[in-house]
Amino acid sequence: MFSNIFKSYGIFYALIFIFALLLTPNSASSAADSKTTPQKALYGTLQPDEFMTRWMVAGPVPVFSGKPDPADTDTQRKAFRDELVNIKAIGASLERRSLKIGEKNYSWQPVESKEDIVDLAKTFGDTNFVIAYAWAEFQMPEPQIILLGIGSDDGIRIWLNGKLVHDNWIGRATRKDDDIVPLAVEKGRNQLLLKIQNMEQAWSFSCRMLGPSTLQGKMVEAAKRGNLDNLRVLLDNGVHVNAKIDPGITALHAAKIYGREDVEKLLLEKGADSGIPMPGKEILVDAIFKKAIKDNYPGAAVLVSRNGETLYEKCFGYANLGYHIPITSQTKFRIGSVSKQFTAAAILKLQEERKLSVRDTLSKFIPDFPRGNEVTIHHLLTHTSGIHSYTDNPDFLKTAASEVKPEELIESIKKDPFDFNPGENWKYNNSGYFILGYIVKKISGQPLEEYLKKNFFEPLGMKDTGTHRHNLILENEAEGYSYIDGKIQKAVDWDMSRAGGAGALYSTVEDLHKWNEAVFNGKILGESSLRAAFTPALLSNGTLPQTLASGGYGYGWGIGEVRGLKEISHGGGLHGFISQLSRYPEQNLTVVVLTNAAPPLPDLGPSAAAQDIAAIYLWDQMDKTISYAVDASADPKLFDDYAGKFEYPGGAILTVTNEEGHLFAQLSGQPKFEIFPRSENEFFWKVTEARIQFVRDETGEVRHAIHYQGGRELKVPRIEEEIPAELDPASYDQYTGEYELGQGITITVTREGD
Repeated sequence: MFSNIFKSYGIFYALIFIFALLLTPNSASSAADSKTTPQKALYGTLQPDEFMTRWMVAGPVPVFSGKPDPADTDTQRKAFRDELVNIKAIGASLERRSLKIGEKNYSWQPVESKEDIVDLAKTFGDTNFVIAYAWAEFQMPEPQIILLGIGSDDGIRIWLNGKLVHDNWIGRATRKDDDIVPLAVEKGRNQLLLKIQNMEQAWSFSCRMLGPSTLQGKMVEAAKRGNLDNLRVLLDNGVHVNAKIDPGITALHAAKIYGREDVEKLLLEKGADSGIPMPGKEILVDAIFKKAIKDNYPGAAVLVSRNGETLYEKCFGYANLGYHIPITSQTKFRIGSVSKQFTAAAILKLQEERKLSVRDTLSKFIPDFPRGNEVTIHHLLTHTSGIHSYTDNPDFLKTAASEVKPEELIESIKKDPFDFNPGENWKYNNSGYFILGYIVKKISGQPLEEYLKKNFFEPLGMKDTGTHRHNLILENEAEGYSYIDGKIQKAVDWDMSRAGGAGALYSTVEDLHKWNEAVFNGKILGESSLRAAFTPALLSNGTLPQTLASGGYGYGWGIGEVRGLKEISHGGGLHGFISQLSRYPEQNLTVVVLTNAAPPLPDLGPSAAAQDIAAIYLWDQMDKTISYAVDASADPKLFDDYAGKFEYPGGAILTVTNEEGHLFAQLSGQPKFEIFPRSENEFFWKVTEARIQFVRDETGEVRHAIHYQGGRELKVPRIEEEIPAELDPASYDQYTGEYELGQGITITVTREGD
């Protein structure tokens, strides 16, 4: 029922390496000889696709000299860019088993991972804002170019034989092979030195020499993502342009499906064969789920239909791992926030029966609700009420598994101050839909569960859909799991009384298909109700809420666009379950994806999977999309013109800085990321598919920028820098004290020195 975005990690496979190490000296080497080199981190010839899991590691080196400041990205980046150690002296430090950084010595210690990803938190504990160095040596039979697959959490620098070969300061979770790094290795001994900087939370890395089959997969992935830089690296290093991956997909097929016109052009120039037949749609959808769902994994149920006819219906993985019960089309999943459209439909049904109006104020139903005379049902339906979402409270998870009465939870919601004035902003809000479920009961005289059953589920034959309760015994119910640190474990088991109208339903792919067909064929609500439900809500100033990733929000449905095609959809997520129900109304295409793992399995986000499925079936009707490549000819002298602050809707500020010829962008409340030139005035993010174009006026000054993301364009004005006034610090004393803002909020102003 909450955000579908979870920090995902790479899949861990146990590997055991047995090497007979017969190393010969190499005069070009800067490391110590084999008698003194730490044996744990010595490899023979690297084998394709085998992960390097044995390293000598030193750390953790703190980034901050004092108390860490997560917002101080300048200090974090400086610590990353600065060479804290003498690279040429690494060999001597390994002999001493001690690495001196500043005034402190850090011990080199052997680390051996049983899994593909080396978890530094297991060695150093959960440490934020720190750096570690990792060293290993390997043999090569001859000089050659190899491609190294690197994953890291977070930033990583790499030296080969004392020379810096890779530098990527980035906030991300470790995913294997995120960076593809060409290495010119020497005959005989080669030394790798890695510098891994952690920002917050998990801390890990992965490293391997990529083999032919993996490289082919990387080329198809680069074509899909529109990553022209990676594609050129792969093609320039011998990956065949017509290479196929299971089940017969080429890079050109991927470029066509995902609309990457520039990729198609490059591949054809390099000799791609356009006559190779594309695999069938069913085979392509199979590949999405077979790639992610391994043996003894939780899984997914998937259904695709067009014009009411089921085109694809398959299930993967297990509903219950303990009893090895496979997922079937009858498996019941908790659907989280997909429930919101049912609650919204109930409200609109009551309005059609003239029992309420969306213009009614909340005070009509809960007279003592704070500011209830300012909040309407329309505000609750559209997440514009300003009421604080109870699931955003830091202690929410402590109570998620315990039962609660609706009145009790509403009383607690009343105590939270508003996030903003009703109608003035948009923020996803579970409190609003919990309250709406309560209003349905108050007006209809039936609990929401009974109202939905009588008015929707029974008439439509949705026999496998209902409201989940902790003591409910269901046949064919999926168990919820979580994928954390490369392992599957049972998820937190919510008591769904905590979700109510915001997300308490369970269902199956077949029942949700019945629901979608009924909704979009006018069997649930009248035409005017549907029109209101599918119209993006406006703020009180008459503008659309500027949520970057979607086109808007109506009554219980998100309204967006996928490559030029209208999409009406909703996702849902809670511990153990993620769901997606999507409709492309002009093509009458429905996609349902239900999974029983959250945090999710790597490469299996239901929202992304549903869009991939839509592309497989509708790619020839979709708009083309741009591809990304760094424009090396972009003049860094122009970058100062783009530095500054740009105001986004809702008050968020994007701060753009020029740091040593690199542009960085930081949106309010988010980390700072480098943006890369796509042209002289257009830059793109590598961490997400977004780009920004800086626009000059007739005088040549940059007055605004255009942000492109999720099919939307946002014009964001540049704002003038505020220069602090010069004041006598003695005057500060008159401003200290407590200021009451209302709704229980007090600001305390204190003076500390100047």
